[in-house]
Amino acid sequence: MACSEDCRGGQKREERGLAATCLGVSKPPERARCREGGMPRAYRIYVVGIVQGVGFRPFVKLLADRLGVKGYVRNLGGGEVEIYVEGDGAGAFVEALKRERPRAVELDEVLVEEAEPLGLKDFVILKSEASRRSLSMIPPDLAICDECLREVLGAGGVRRSGYAFNSCSFCGPRFAVMRRLPYDRENTSWAAFPLCEDCRREFGEPAVGGIRRYFYQGISCKRDGPTLKLYRSTGEAVDGGDPIVEAARLIDEGKIVAVKGVGGYHIMALASDDSVVAELRRRKRRPQQPFAVMALDLDAARRLVYVDKAAEELLTSPQRPIVLLPKRPDSPASPLVSPGLDMEGVFLPYTALQYMLLSNLRDKFAIATSGNVHGEPMCTDLACVFERLREVVDYVLEHTLEIAHRVDDSVVRFTDGEAVLLRRSRGYAPKWIKLRRRLPRPAVAFGGDLQTAGGVGVEDKAILTQYIGDLDSFTAYQDLDRELRWFSSVYEAREPLLVCDLNPAYNSSRLCLEWAEELGAEAVRVQHHHAHALAVAADLGVDEPFVAISIDGVGYGEDGNAWGGEVLFVDGAKYVRAAHLKYVPMPGGDLAAARPARMAAAYLWECCREEPPEELARGLPGGRRELELVLREVISPRIFTSSAGRFLDAVSSLLGIAHQRTYEGEPAIKLEAAAGGGRALSINAENQVELFAEIVDHMRRGARTADLAYTAQYGLGTLLGRWACEAAQAHGARQILLGGGAAVNTYIVRGIRSALAECGLGALLPRRAPPGDGGLALGQIYYATYLA
Repeated sequence: MACSEDCRGGQKREERGLAATCLGVSKPPERARCREGGMPRAYRIYVVGIVQGVGFRPFVKLLADRLGVKGYVRNLGGGEVEIYVEGDGAGAFVEALKRERPRAVELDEVLVEEAEPLGLKDFVILKSEASRRSLSMIPPDLAICDECLREVLGAGGVRRSGYAFNSCSFCGPRFAVMRRLPYDRENTSWAAFPLCEDCRREFGEPAVGGIRRYFYQGISCKRDGPTLKLYRSTGEAVDGGDPIVEAARLIDEGKIVAVKGVGGYHIMALASDDSVVAELRRRKRRPQQPFAVMALDLDAARRLVYVDKAAEELLTSPQRPIVLLPKRPDSPASPLVSPGLDMEGVFLPYTALQYMLLSNLRDKFAIATSGNVHGEPMCTDLACVFERLREVVDYVLEHTLEIAHRVDDSVVRFTDGEAVLLRRSRGYAPKWIKLRRRLPRPAVAFGGDLQTAGGVGVEDKAILTQYIGDLDSFTAYQDLDRELRWFSSVYEAREPLLVCDLNPAYNSSRLCLEWAEELGAEAVRVQHHHAHALAVAADLGVDEPFVAISIDGVGYGEDGNAWGGEVLFVDGAKYVRAAHLKYVPMPGGDLAAARPARMAAAYLWECCREEPPEELARGLPGGRRELELVLREVISPRIFTSSAGRFLDAVSSLLGIAHQRTYEGEPAIKLEAAAGGGRALSINAENQVELFAEIVDHMRRGARTADLAYTAQYGLGTLLGRWACEAAQAHGARQILLGGGAAVNTYIVRGIRSALAECGLGALLPRRAPPGDGGLALGQIYYATYLA
C-alpha cells in the first residue's frame, strides 16, 4: 500500500441516494514518510465526511480491539474525527478502516500521517475536543433502520417495543436536533433526557449495547426518552389510552390531526374520503396544490402508484423522500388529493411514530402534508400549532423532543427516466457538495426568492441549507437569515464574500445587502440563469466552458426584461447569451404569472394579431373588462419576457387546462400531465411564438388536447436543443447542461435531447441539487470560485 493516494483516483463509495462520492486517502503532509520495507507501526488519521453521530467512533473502537491495536479516537470541533493507532496491526487497521464501515458513515477524505509510537496500553474513545483541524459534514436526518423497526414491532423487549422514538447509530434525527458541533448529546435536543441505568450501560459497554447503541449520542428508551401527548387544537389535553392509537382512530373518523415529526409537523387526514380532502383544502386555503400521501409500506404504496425498481430504491432509502410516481387508475386515493395531475407524491414512514400511526389506520395510507398555513413555513413547536393551525386541524399529536432546525420532506421526481431533486431537505441536507474548484475565501449565497435554499462555501465545499421556502413570508426570511448565520458559524466562514441574485427586488437580495452593511462585507450579484447554469456545473463537476439551457418562470435579465428561456455559453464568471425565446409582452408583470389567461392573450396577439376569445375572459377574475385591459397592455407593452414558464402557462390556458395559478408552476405541471398518451404533431416553427401559432392552427382543426400539449412541450424542447447545438458549434463546447425549474419537464427534455442527438451531443441534468431555484445558491457559490 502506498503512503497516499489522491481521492479523485481512489475507491468509489457505493451509491447512496442520488449520487456517489469519492473515497480515498488524501496526500499526507511532507513530514509523513513511508518506512523502508512497509508501513509504519503508528499512525495519526483524520477522517472527514459524515463521521459524527453515525456510529463511527464505536466502530473504530471495536475494529481496533478486533485487530489488537492501541490508541484512541475522538470527535473534533469541525465535524471531523481524529484517530491515533499503534501496534503490529496498524497497517491492517488503516486498510480495514477504508473497507469496512457502518452504513450511515460516508468517508469523503482520509488523511494518514506516520507518527511516533506512544506505547499506549489500550484503545479508548476520548472526550470530544472543540478544536478543529479540518471541516467535516453535518449528518442529515435518516429514516429508521430495519433493526430499530423490528425492536419497535416486538423484538425490543419492555424498553423499546412500541417505543415511538427508537433509533440507533445508523438512523434517526441528526441535523434537526443539532445545536452545535461536535455531535455530542449535550449539543443536541437529546440533552433534555438524562439516561436511565440500562441506556447508560448500553452507551458505555460494547458487549451490552453492541455497535448500534455503544456510544450512540441519541440513545433512549421508554424510561428516559421523549413522551407523547394528544391535544385538541384549542389546547386541552386528551387524556387516556395510547395517544398514537387514539390519533389513528380520530383520523379514521375523518378528523384532521397535526402530527409532530423530525423537522416539523405534518397535517394528516384520510386520503380516501373526498369530503375530508375537500375540507382540508378549504381549511388550508389550498384549492389545487397536491398533497403528499404517506403509505405504510411498499405494498400500500403500490395500491396508489406504479412503483418500479428505481422508485422502490428511493422510497426505501435512508433519505425517504417524497417520490412523484404515476397514479394507478384504480387507486383508492381521492382524486382531490392531486387534482388534474397524473402523478401522486408518495413516501414511506421514516420514524417509528409514523409507522405505528399508519399501522393503526384502516387504509394504511393517509395525507401527510406540511403543517403550515398558506404561504408560511411549517410549525416546529406546539405554540405555533395552537396559534396558526387552530382553525386547520382538530387535534395535535405532540412529542417532547425539541426541533432545533425546521426540515421539510425532500421531493424527487423522474425526468426522462432520471431521478431529479425538486426539493432538497430531509435526508440530503446539509451534506456538502464537493467542488472542482477552491474558493479564494468563504462565500455566503442567498439563493432566490421562491423554493429557496441558501448556502455557505468554504475551501472546495458548498454546504446548502435545507429547503427554506418562499421569501414573501417573513418567517421564511427569518429562517434563511438564521440558518445562514448558523452554517457560517459552524463552518467558520469569516470575512465572507456575499453572493445574491441580480434582481434588486428580491427579498434574498435585500437580506444579502443587510449582511453586507452589518459585516462591512463585499456583495456581488449573479444573473439568475447564469447561476442556474453554474449550479448544474458545480453539481456535475464541470470546470470547462459549456453551453447551458436555463429555462424557468422568470429571472431578472441584464437588459431589465424577464428572462426564462435561455441558451447560454458559460465560461466561469462570464457568459454569452447565445439564444433565447422571443420576447413577448407580459401584461401586468407578476400578475401575468398568477393569471395564465393573460399570457394566452399576449401570445394570441403576438402570433396571430387576434383578440382573445370569450373563453379567456371567463378564465380571468375581472372577466371581459380585465381582458380588455390586458389587450391594451399587449398592444402597448411595457414589460417583455422570454420565459419558458410563461409560454407553458399560455398554452395551458389556451387548451383550457389551467386559467389561474394557485401554486407555483401549476399551469405547466398540469400541461405536462395532460400530455400523457399524446404524440407530436407536425410543426415547422423557428421560435416559440410561431410554435404557439401552429398549436392554435392544430387546435382549430380538432387535434386532441393530449397531442397539442405534447407538441407544445416537445416542440419547445426541440427549439432549445437546436439553438444549443448552434451555440456549442460556435463556441467549441462539448457539454450541454440543463437547469432551471422547467428543466424537470420530461417532454421538454426529450425534445432537447432529440435535437441535440442530431449534432452528436447529449444533455445533462443535476443529480445532487434541484435544477430549479433550490439550487441557485450552489451556482452562486460556484461563481465565487472564479473570482480572484
